Amino acid sequence: MKIHRYSATLLAAVVGLWMLSLTPALRAQDAPKVPEVVQNAADNVADAAAEVKDAVKDAAAEVKDAATEEKKCEESNCFKNTFWALVPPLLAIVLALITKEVYSSLFIGVVLGGCFAAKFKLLAVIDTVVKDGIIAAVSDTAGVFIFLVTLGILVAIINRTGTAGAFGDWAKTHVKTRIGTTIATFVLGVLIFIDDYFNCLTVGSVMLPVTDAKKISRAKLAFLIDATAAPICMIAPVSSWAAAVSSYAEGTGMNGMQMFIRAIPYNFYSLLTFVFIILISFFCVDFGPMLKHERNAIYKDDLFSGSAETEETIKPMENARGRVLDIIAIILMLIVVCTAALAYNGGITEGKSLADAFGDTDATVALPWGGLVVLVLTVFYLAARRVMSPRKTMDCVVSGFGTMVPPILILTLATSLKNMTGLLNAKEYVATLMTQAAPSLQNFMPAVLFLVACVLSFSTGTSWGTFGILIPIVVNIFPVDNPLLFIGMSACLAGSVCGDHCSPISDTTIMSAAGARCELISHVSTQLPYAITVAAISCLGFIIAGWTRSWCLSFFPVAVLMLILVAVLKVKGYTASKQA
Repeated sequence: MKIHRYSATLLAAVVGLWMLSLTPALRAQDAPKVPEVVQNAADNVADAAAEVKDAVKDAAAEVKDAATEEKKCEESNCFKNTFWALVPPLLAIVLALITKEVYSSLFIGVVLGGCFAAKFKLLAVIDTVVKDGIIAAVSDTAGVFIFLVTLGILVAIINRTGTAGAFGDWAKTHVKTRIGTTIATFVLGVLIFIDDYFNCLTVGSVMLPVTDAKKISRAKLAFLIDATAAPICMIAPVSSWAAAVSSYAEGTGMNGMQMFIRAIPYNFYSLLTFVFIILISFFCVDFGPMLKHERNAIYKDDLFSGSAETEETIKPMENARGRVLDIIAIILMLIVVCTAALAYNGGITEGKSLADAFGDTDATVALPWGGLVVLVLTVFYLAARRVMSPRKTMDCVVSGFGTMVPPILILTLATSLKNMTGLLNAKEYVATLMTQAAPSLQNFMPAVLFLVACVLSFSTGTSWGTFGILIPIVVNIFPVDNPLLFIGMSACLAGSVCGDHCSPISDTTIMSAAGARCELISHVSTQLPYAITVAAISCLGFIIAGWTRSWCLSFFPVAVLMLILVAVLKVKGYTASKQA
């Protein structure tokens, strides 16, 4: 438009000059003025020409800018830093809920993320998924894999030492009451905190003869096994769960162990589950289907309430040389050596304080370091005690590795999905949304995350897959200096355990029922009211924590509420027996 306007001006000036040249009378009458008129016309022509030149230059610049923008648009990725960056993890969640199968759901999420990152170019998609996704995930979590495999081998070794049976024999002699038996089962479950698989494989086979003698139903035993498996592993820094959760700290500016430890106090479901077990044990309170099972066990000597006893799928290994001291020694070695490894890796030998060393440590390096040392020490210890020869100990390597394949696979796929969302700048997009959101929405996020994790874990039957999907999202939502980061992470972990407890397709649920040798449906139906009760009170705690951001102001009120609830049930007569 500018060019056309300036061209018209130039044309008018030229026409004016031409008309002057064709008018002699005017030229004769105004002869003195002709040079002035000609000069003015020439100036107008020059100005018009300059304007045309500038217009042409501006138009060329605009064309060039448009071409540059078009080129940038072609080179940029319209999926980055938009809602599309969240679609891969959301798709993984939806597929997990529908199919109830976490492996394929996570993998499809990874592939979709690769398609978005590579703009659906086939070779680029394959390269992105393999190189930036899976290979990067294995490389980043190699230390966690080593620790998981080490724990699996230790579990297999301890199971073959016969120390579990030795603890059962000790409990028969020293535990005299039903309350004592329940608490002993709880304590044993807490003691075996290094891995939930190990917990399920040991507690049932050890305590089953003791609980049968004290007329505790098999459903109650299955609940005690399940309630002290994943919850204790979820709040133990030296455990397979801690190593897995620590691997998601990348991009937060904190090391994984520090982040995991700071999240422990807000894991209300795990903590309140322990409070709940202690309260119902000392108050002798039961409710729901569990009350019927307990009354049948006490008054009718029916430990199964009409259901059949399942086959002994988890058989305790018999070893005459195994002693209770052996399992205690191995667990103590694991605690001491791994703690020392964490401090050493954090730089305690360089003059740092213990607190600073733990703050600067890298759990993905320290825990494998400590686990391998403990494994070697265990082999020599058992050989010196003549409990197991080194040859028999090495036979446990393959079986121990096999038990850890599922969590390793989940961790690999979950980390790959996290890498894909990173390529799509999901963190920046979510951060922008959260800064625009109302503060009240952020305050409710821990409770929302807890409920979402419960539903997802219940539907899929895996707590690892659940927090593997949700924790990267939480890390993207909250900055590291926001207390809601740790509260939200704890909500994900707590919800994962809660849904896992309630789910009939969960591996720990199935293993707990097998360990107690009761039917799976009996275990699920009796445990569900207990888990829902603790979950409801935990959700209230997360609501309070979201607003107060204080552990004391959120945990103690809900713990007192649970005490009042159990006391009311006791007064209302929800007890199987008046005798302990």
